[in-house]
Amino acid sequence: MLLETVRCEDGKALHLSYHQARMERALETLEAGNIYSLQSLISPPEKGTFRCRFLYDRDRFQIEYHPYAPKAIRSLKAVHSNDLSYPLKSTERQELDALFARRGQCDDVLIIRNGFLSDTTIANIALKIKGIWLTPNTPLLPGTTRERLIRENVLISAPLRLEDIPQAESIAVMNAMIGFVEIENGIIV
Repeated sequence: MLLETVRCEDGKALHLSYHQARMERALETLEAGNIYSLQSLISPPEKGTFRCRFLYDRDRFQIEYHPYAPKAIRSLKAVHSNDLSYPLKSTERQELDALFARRGQCDDVLIIRNGFLSDTTIANIALKIKGIWLTPNTPLLPGTTRERLIRENVLISAPLRLEDIPQAESIAVMNAMIGFVEIENGIIV
């Protein structure tokens, strides 16, 4: 099944228009006739922060709410995986899980595909170079937070390579749940 992970705070689902757009693109790829309305289907608990998992395919959907406890990401280990493809956000994550298992003492991995920076197993990334936040133009999965920050002119999409990391003044990860967070210890090559 495919999924959208939506941050919900005190009864409100955040940034739904970006999740709706990505879901509609995925359903179009599947040539599905159904379009689900996240706005009308998601009804989170009134108090607290929750991770809403909206699971769907062309014929059905399921909604789960889980209390959210953020995972700290302080370090990333660079791993190469040229053939990895994850164009639709899916529950099928075996290849990502195998890469995650190679993280060693780091919190996650930074996936390098064909020499270009991509994503971690759960987040898009950004490098601050010469005072400008850049995000790889070769993401494994274009995230909703990445898309929003590009549209808000906070991020610029650019070709980024492993060799660009030493130039970075700061490194950040982003997704719908954590928002945009700078990494404390950076990337271990």
